[in-house]
Amino acid sequence: MKVEVIQAWPGRFEARTVELPEGARIADAVAAARLAAGEAIAGYAVFGVSAEAATPLRDGDRVELLRALQVDPKEARRRRAGKN
Repeated sequence: MKVEVIQAWPGRFEARTVELPEGARIADAVAAARLAAGEAIAGYAVFGVSAEAATPLRDGDRVELLRALQVDPKEARRRRAGKN
């Protein structure tokens, strides 16, 4: 089966398509993609839905490597409201 693994930053992204055996999990896809993510991975998603490293994959899935939030969303709203 083929799976796409994507890592994104503001303004750019890196994507790799990997072939995996049936029954592969997210952790297998991340290892096969060999993206230089390191400790920057805060979580995983499959087509935008939160998932765990042990989540089984299906042919055609898109695995997204999630980064940690840089600013708490509530704090960001407060800052924007304060500017107005």
